[in-house]
Amino acid sequence: MKGESTPLIHDAQVPLTPAELEVLRRQYIKEGEYVTIQTKFNYAWGLIKSRNTDHIELGIKLLTEIYTDAPERRRECLYFLAIGHFKISNYSEARRFNDQLLKTEPKNDQGLELKRLIDEKVSTEGVIGLAIVSGVVAVGAALVAAVVKRSR
Repeated sequence: MKGESTPLIHDAQVPLTPAELEVLRRQYIKEGEYVTIQTKFNYAWGLIKSRNTDHIELGIKLLTEIYTDAPERRRECLYFLAIGHFKISNYSEARRFNDQLLKTEPKNDQGLELKRLIDEKVSTEGVIGLAIVSGVVAVGAALVAAVVKRSR
């Protein structure tokens, strides 16, 4: 399954040029209320690849609509929804969508790699969060000790 129909995580991280994204946007707008699933998907894909959070969030919105409206595209949507949420640091949603993909395709290389990256980020941010909390507690304790010592 590697790379055949679902791009590698690295490919999803490389943004389109502004001109390339504009081509997808114009096609999406041109089709208006009769936009095809493929055109909407292409635009959502380009938005997910962006580094701009607003673009990624719009991509997530469009992919969610496709997921609801086109059951035959759910597999692709799950992966890119997971990528989009991962890129905006919404790891619980990224994990949820990726786990849905892995339920139907447990050996999907891209899903497994994304799972590893999500777990790694959650673990790293958890350690950083714990260090920050520990530092705040230590500073607070030092301040309380200084106040108590001064009041004697």
